[in-house]
Formats: sequence, C-alpha cells, structure tokens
Amino acid sequence: MCGICGELRVDGVPHDGGVLGPMLAKLERRGPDHEGRFVQGAIALGHRRLSVIDLSDASNQPWVDEALGLALVFNGAIYNYKELRAELKQLGYRFVSDGDTEVVLKAYAAWGEGFADRLHGMFAIAIWDAGQRQLVLARDRFGIKPFYYSQTRDRFRFASSPQALLAAGDVDTGIDSVALHHHFTLHAVVPAPRTLLRGVRKLPPAHVMIVNERGHDRLYSYWQLDAASPDTPRSEGEWLEATRAALVRAVQRRRVIADVPVGVLLSGGLDSSLLVALLAEHGGSDLLTFSVGFEDHPDERGSEFEFSDQVAERYATRHHKIHVPNHEVLDRLPEAIDHMAEPMVGQDAVAFYLLAERVSRHVKVVQSGQGADEVFAGYFWYPHMHQARGTHLERFAPFYFDRDHDEYLAMVSGQYGGPDYTAALVEDRLAAVNSDQYLNRVLHLDVTTLIVDDPVKRVDNMTMAWGLEARVPFLDHELVQTVIGMPADLKLRQQGKYPLKTIARGLLPDAVIDRPKAAFPVPALKYVRGEFLAFMRDILHSRACRERGIYRDDYVGALLADPEHQFTRLQGSKLWHLAALEFWLQRNVDSAGGAAP
Repeated sequence: MCGICGELRVDGVPHDGGVLGPMLAKLERRGPDHEGRFVQGAIALGHRRLSVIDLSDASNQPWVDEALGLALVFNGAIYNYKELRAELKQLGYRFVSDGDTEVVLKAYAAWGEGFADRLHGMFAIAIWDAGQRQLVLARDRFGIKPFYYSQTRDRFRFASSPQALLAAGDVDTGIDSVALHHHFTLHAVVPAPRTLLRGVRKLPPAHVMIVNERGHDRLYSYWQLDAASPDTPRSEGEWLEATRAALVRAVQRRRVIADVPVGVLLSGGLDSSLLVALLAEHGGSDLLTFSVGFEDHPDERGSEFEFSDQVAERYATRHHKIHVPNHEVLDRLPEAIDHMAEPMVGQDAVAFYLLAERVSRHVKVVQSGQGADEVFAGYFWYPHMHQARGTHLERFAPFYFDRDHDEYLAMVSGQYGGPDYTAALVEDRLAAVNSDQYLNRVLHLDVTTLIVDDPVKRVDNMTMAWGLEARVPFLDHELVQTVIGMPADLKLRQQGKYPLKTIARGLLPDAVIDRPKAAFPVPALKYVRGEFLAFMRDILHSRACRERGIYRDDYVGALLADPEHQFTRLQGSKLWHLAALEFWLQRNVDSAGGAAP
C-alpha cells in the first residue's frame, strides 16, 4: 500500500533529512496519494502513501506519537487490525484514526518487540523508539512486502526498493558472487539477506531487526512454519474441510479490509478462478475481474481468455480483457525493468506490469492467485521430486536448478567462480525442515524462501509500480500452516492441487478445473526471435556488458546461435536470463552512477 524509507545516523551527527528527497522520488509510484517526512535528532523517516484503509488524512504517515515517543512508517495491510484495536482499547490506548497504521504503532507500545507476531497480514515496518534509542524493523511472515537496507560506519538506511537506496548514494554496487550463483541457479531467486549488490541487503521474512543508535543490530525470527504431520491423523474429509474453511477466511479478510473496491486478477487458471468463485459464494457482488493476453506463437498460445471468459460469465463479473501486442511487450520492457527491485527472469513480469497499468485505472486493490502452486503442489516438477530417490539435494536439483554448477562455471568469468553455493544452501534448508515427508520439505522451502523472491516479489513490484496493491490469499499464514502438514499424496492426486480442485468442483467449469497447469504465457520472451533476439544481442554485446565481465564470450555466443532451443529445466529462456540481468544492471545501477569500489 505504500513506499517507506529512512536513515539512522550512528555517528552522532544530527540529521538534516536531505537524504529523504532522492529516496522518496524513487518510491512515488508505490504511494501516489501523499508524501510525508519526519526528522528528529539521528532519525529521518519518509513515506509515500497509497490510501486503501481509512482514506482520510488522519492515517497519513509518518505516524508520530509524541507521548509514546514513537514514530512509524509502514507498508502493507493488517487484516486483524480491528480486533487488535479493540484489545488495545481495553488496555487503555486511545485512537484518533480509523486505520491500521495507528494500531501497528500502539501494538509495539503495548507488546514491545513481540508485536509483529500479533499482526495478521503483509507488512514492512520501521519504528523509531526515541526512549530506547533504537530502530525496530519487521517484515511479514512470507516476505510479501519488500524491505531492503544498507549499512556503513556512519549510517543505516532502509527502503522499499534498492533503487531508493542507490538514489541516496554511498552504496557498494559490486556483484555478490554467492548471490550471482543463486540468481542463475534458482531462476533469479536470491534468498535473504543477500542481493546481487554487495552493499544492499534485505530483511528476511518473519524477522525483526533492532538497530541501536551506535549501529549495532540484532536479528531474530518471530515466527516459523512447522511442516510436521499432525499428532492426530486426519481423514481426507477432515483435511479438505479444514482447507476450505481456512481459504474462505483468507479470501474474505482480503476483501473486507479495505475502504476501496477490491478486484481479482483472473488468469483463467484454477487458482484465480477459485478466488472469484469463493468471493461470489460468500457475499461478494459486482466483482471486477481482469485478464491479459498476448500474441500467439506457433508453439504456444498467448492468452487464456477461453477459460477466464467462462468464469467471468458464470459469476457475471464486470470483466476486462486486455490484449497486448508483441511490440508493446518490447517497447515497455525497459519500464518494467526499472520497477524490478531485483532482476526477474519470469516471462510474466512484463505481463503483470502491463496488466497492472490497466487495472489501476479501475481499482486500487486486487486479489491474486500467487502461492497456490507452491502451497498445494501444482507444478510439474513436484511429482518427479516425490518419486525420485537419493539425498534431499539429489531429489531436488535435477528437476529445479536452471543449470548445474559445471555449466555455471562455464558461463561466468573466473572472478565469479567458486564452490556450489546454491547446492549447499538448498541442502541445508531442506534438512532443517521438521517433516517426515520429502515433498513437504520442498513445499516449506518454496513458501518460506523461493517464492518470496520470485512470484511474490514480481507481483508486488509490478503492481505497486502503478499504485495497485496485490493481496495473496493463498499465502495467508494460517492457511499455509493448516495445509503444510497434509500428506503429500493427497496434494499430488489428480496431477496436483487436489484439495483446491475438490473445493472448486461445482463452483467452476470442469474445463477450468481439469485443464493442465500452464505458465502465464508471454511467448515472445520464451521463443526468442526477430526483434527480441536483436534486442538481447545488443544488450549482451554492449560495451557495458563487456566491461562488466560477468559472462564468458563463448557461452553467450552459443546461446545467441540457437536461442529457441536453450531452455532451463523449468522452460525458461537461458538467453533471456543473461540479458535480463545485464539490462537491469544498466538501467538501475549504471544509470544511478553506481560503481564497485
């Protein structure tokens, strides 16, 4: 719902607030409705507001309570804020606004550093506690809202995007070799706290960080997802009923906690279609739905309108179909790249960007189906992992890694070589999951780590670029906790997502429920040819790319010679992977004047 930024001076020098200007300029599109600043002593806080809950000026930020000695900037939505408000009133707190912002600040006042565990929603929060002389930072359980920071001996800065940090200057923009390995192995996922830039880090999901006036920080987790099977076995009917109840609650919360209309991004797949059905079934009327389609390719269709049309017709939604020609994908690609907090290789990033532009003309909030495939095992690689034998890593890597370590070493120049960082990370995280079922270990890794920096970040970045807030009911933490321990065989039945298919039966056309899982289609970025090929060739042959020296010439040459047959295991274009990173660096780092020290 917003963009946040700030700086804590840790060198004893009073703040003049000058750094807020360039940072807030980079966050304007995340919050077009209001700009606010707070400067006091060592702290400077900035905020760009997208008004969704309590549209009055009373909920503008930064929110300052002089009596409590607290100042807050906050990005997100707290779905249980009304219940918390009532509880806080019983404790003696008084309120002067009707939104969730004041509730967050007074939750911290009442419950201290444990306040984040009381919040149900998506959030990135920064609170300056003048009494304790400390900055308290918190991020939601699945990292739905972004939180980046940079540190030097003199100051600690944070923002909703790396671009805001880069605009403020004094950032080490050298490439992090470990992050680079993750990026090219996990299809652009770089798990927190790393980013591709050595001087930019991100707060891990479900964590609180405390930074004191001397710059010393303390980091801890306030919540953990437990994937263990329940102590008392459940029948199939009990699992399905618990899932349905939790999903309905999640969808309803994200519809009613808003003082503006809430739409649905309707792709035509099971997940978004089920959101429409449940909204309609449980009191939603006059639903607004939005679909986007691209030009067909000889090997792949460019739209799923035949399915989204059926759902829109069944529930008589106010449906908007958006057609995007290939030339617009290429023409608008630089804009989309500019709004990526980190490089993204998913073909649908630009699709969401162009869709969000049109949707933002009608609503400020939408529900999206992201997360359902990772929670309910909907992707084609899950059955392969489930059936495979060997170590945790041996069952995972052959079906998921974009390229093996040997290929990675053949792709990058010698300075970026080293051990197989990604294999070590994945092996450690799978081993740490408390589950006797391998697939549930994988799904735990997905929802706590991998989707945070792929589909979830993609949707947030591309929608917030247009002042559009996307809510993701399938990543409601109570829903995820309800189903993570479900037997793997139950999730995988009927080619995956069996619980959702069962819930949807009778609510949706069978053609929507039983269709094979399909990626969001943007064929031009998968089957690279014509002007798209020329565009990527120019990027990879550019002077900036050569001087940066990440890629080996022979590897690039091999991809350019046969781009339409060089795919990753998850069917992404290897050529686009290389071009996307280099283009992002040119647009966001080089243009900001960044350079490795």
